[in-house]
Amino acid sequence: MNMRNLLFPVTSLALALAACSQPSQTETAPTGSADNAKAAEAPPPIKPTDVPTRGGDGSPIELAMLTEADVSGAKLKGELACSFADDEGAQPILLAQGDVASEEPSRGIVKVGDSIETVSANGGFDAMAKGTKFYAKGLELRVALTGLAQGEGESPPRPATLTADRADGARRVFAGLWQCGP
Repeated sequence: MNMRNLLFPVTSLALALAACSQPSQTETAPTGSADNAKAAEAPPPIKPTDVPTRGGDGSPIELAMLTEADVSGAKLKGELACSFADDEGAQPILLAQGDVASEEPSRGIVKVGDSIETVSANGGFDAMAKGTKFYAKGLELRVALTGLAQGEGESPPRPATLTADRADGARRVFAGLWQCGP
């Protein structure tokens, strides 16, 4: 008997066993579901990370959560709002409002330490929705989206970063969620 005749039954047996075996835990069997196809195509969400204050005079950039009193006292005007919070359901650290299809600046507030500072961004609500730059006295705040909307509905939050650049050269990056809508 030659070597080829010996290998054929062994190879056939190995292929037969592989065909009959269960998928491993790392393999997934196709289900034909449209949801599974969408999930397989969507990139995994990117979790932004906080970066502490660097540069400047060495003092940290501190943005505090806005309270209801802070928001009501600001008397912001605009049809729709956007907010940045460090976690879903948390009070925002930046809130701004603007009108749809408007070139008028959006106006908002942040709390730097214990004081409320007003901010503005070029364009109305539409310019804010996809991230924008806000300007305040001695501070530039840049919102950058980092992932797809989390959840469904009219205004689901999106992972984002808020980069604060202070006039003295200090910079801090906050990680969180950007949410725009009614």
